[in-house]
Amino acid sequence: MTDPMDLEADLQLLCEAVREAGALAQRLKADGLQVHFKPDHSQVTNADLAVDAQLKAQLRSARPTYGWRSEESPDDGSSLSAEASFVLDPIDGTHGFIKGKPWWTLAVAVVRAGRPVAGVVYAPELNALYAARAGGPALLNGEDIFATRRVHLEQAHAHGDPRLFGQDFWADPWPDMDVQARPSVAYRMVAVAAGDIDFTLALTPKQSWDVAAADLICQQAGAVVSDVHGQPYEYSDLGLRLDGLICAGPGLYPLILNRCQTIRA
Repeated sequence: MTDPMDLEADLQLLCEAVREAGALAQRLKADGLQVHFKPDHSQVTNADLAVDAQLKAQLRSARPTYGWRSEESPDDGSSLSAEASFVLDPIDGTHGFIKGKPWWTLAVAVVRAGRPVAGVVYAPELNALYAARAGGPALLNGEDIFATRRVHLEQAHAHGDPRLFGQDFWADPWPDMDVQARPSVAYRMVAVAAGDIDFTLALTPKQSWDVAAADLICQQAGAVVSDVHGQPYEYSDLGLRLDGLICAGPGLYPLILNRCQTIRA
């Protein structure tokens, strides 16, 4: 078992690094972003790449034995053999970042033995730093946070694509809920952890860097996180595409999972 003091030191390192990198992203955004398209047709900006480079230099200088897996870095294979690895999305929600929305985040985790053990999700424009380590509390700007205990979907608050809940492949129609779109998967998850919303749901595949940091924060806040089949995420293969996302308070989670298991083919 990793010493809690070591985990706390890793967490503080992540907190310092994302604050500095977030400030860099804001400066570059203010100067005017350069936007390009990656081979998969997703967008990337000069800020994504600069934040990635700054985090890599700072974090790996402090922890040279840790592996590295980032959405914006070529995979050097270090995460496959290292005892611990940084797993991150330098800017999660790039599309919203480009469009001037405030809900983009920097999401960084330390993963050991297939599980995140320290994680931060930082939303610079909201001045919101979510953080947790294994065995510790989930925090927002240093204050404890907890998922909601709602047990009914009626009038629930959620983040996701509002169009998803009106699709005809659901065996039963969803009740009346307040569903808001947010561009960052990590932000949607930590909003559950903080009790700002009751759940988030996505049926599209996710990558480890999308969810690793927020997964830990949510778990420590009392939320339940899994793929759409009810399987907890396993990060031993950091190149694995994860099959959708359910993140909810413990009262709503089984109701949402049941709906996902009865989707019509």
